[in-house]
Amino acid sequence: MGKPTDEELKAARMREHGEDPHFLAKCLLNLNYRMKHLERVLSASERYLHSGLAEHNHAELVRTIEAYKRAEARGTYEEDKEPWLE
Repeated sequence: MGKPTDEELKAARMREHGEDPHFLAKCLLNLNYRMKHLERVLSASERYLHSGLAEHNHAELVRTIEAYKRAEARGTYEEDKEPWLE
């Protein structure tokens, strides 16, 4: 199964208009948001390993892991926005 298209990710509209009685749109939005964080962690991990374990890349990897943990610790999607990660 491929990634959802932008059209398929219009679950936010469902949430805004109260058209999500079984919370499927909420789950989709949450998983999509978490996946973006995890993709950043993966990318930072690959750069760190490829760089020969450079100190700068290690620091970047630690920052992305910490950002993911902060996002998981918070509650709602709106609270999870990290402008510097956009």
